[in-house]
Amino acid sequence: MILCRLMTTLLFASATDDAADWAAPLKEGMPGLDFRVWPDIGDPADIDYALVWKPEPGLLASLPRLKAIFSLGAGVDALLADPTLPDDVPLVRMVDRGLTEGMTEWVCTHVLAWHRQTAAYREQQAARLWRPLPEKLARERRIGILGLGELGRDAARMLAALRFDVAGWSRTPKEIPGVLCLHGPEGLDALLARSELLVCLLPLTPATEGILNAELFAKLPRGAWLINAARGRHLVEADLLAAIRSGQIAGATLDVFTTEPLPADHPFWSDPRIVISPHVASPTLARSAAARVIEGIRRAEAGEALQHVVDRRRGY
Repeated sequence: MILCRLMTTLLFASATDDAADWAAPLKEGMPGLDFRVWPDIGDPADIDYALVWKPEPGLLASLPRLKAIFSLGAGVDALLADPTLPDDVPLVRMVDRGLTEGMTEWVCTHVLAWHRQTAAYREQQAARLWRPLPEKLARERRIGILGLGELGRDAARMLAALRFDVAGWSRTPKEIPGVLCLHGPEGLDALLARSELLVCLLPLTPATEGILNAELFAKLPRGAWLINAARGRHLVEADLLAAIRSGQIAGATLDVFTTEPLPADHPFWSDPRIVISPHVASPTLARSAAARVIEGIRRAEAGEALQHVVDRRRGY
């Protein structure tokens, strides 16, 4: 654990994360830290830094001495949607090895489940049916990954290490050993044409919202599988249901949804070709990620450049 002996005040604001989980490692790494939890913030002028996940609109703008905003998650779309978000305060996205490893584990789990046809065998088990299915080797499977940021790069590398034929797409050129890296509009079409299974790990921006739609599905090989662990608003849900009904998409594994929790009457629940998990692909773990926040505060107090500052024009 990094030890940072600074007298500073940090505001924690999240409706979904346990403040107690963060208080212990942050105070251990920053002796003397004044750790405050929203809504009991005391004097707003005391707050130096904020560690947040979907805070109340206007909260951050009410802190006149704020030096930096640290996101509890990799995505910052909810923060950028706040019209009162201070323009002059650096916004830092969470980049932590534990978060990255968790996402890669989740992606590999579900890619392997699709590859080894676990759902089909579970159905056969329920029917007491003993019938081996045709199998392929991983190197005979083509996987496409949308988004080659911290999460996408790590998932691509691990899938390639498992011998899958992996390609990835990003807005700008990238290089990853063992992975075919494509970019731009032409690169996207090339990626889709070859992807038996498509994984979405894109940041949510105006340019990527709704990208998983009927037009994109039509460019995939017939019978492709979709995995979305990025944001629910990447997916046009009605288009996915239509593509599954038509057979263009064989099925999907979804961890994120437009409305969360997923409503009990949503058609995704009752479709056996859709695998659902409740936004658990990669939670941020305080025992790992607290060190990233401490290092960020240390850098800010020392006048050094912050790492992983969001480019608000790009949205990540």
